[in-house]
Amino acid sequence: MSDLTLTEQKHVRTAMRYLRRKMGTRAALADALSATYRTIQHVSDGTRSVSASMALRVARLAEVSMDDLLAGRYIPGACPRCGYAPDFADERTVIENRPHHQAATTLTVIK
Repeated sequence: MSDLTLTEQKHVRTAMRYLRRKMGTRAALADALSATYRTIQHVSDGTRSVSASMALRVARLAEVSMDDLLAGRYIPGACPRCGYAPDFADERTVIENRPHHQAATTLTVIK
């Protein structure tokens, strides 16, 4: 049982996955969050609920407000599965509209 909604827990997990990618390992993330490796593993994988205490520690580590973390505004566009966030997430990307018979071999990024 958690004080957080399922959506809020999902956002915290996404932030945890992003921070793990940024830090390199779950062990480094566990040290930074003052938690055990096993706790980080279970919370990240969804086999354990995200506590309000864990969410607060994640928000502090990410240097983001609790409101932004719980609302999913921290690292928008990050993959909820692995935490990967593309470097160009803030750039406007346009995919050219072509008929299906003219397959595009590359994507064009327009700035």
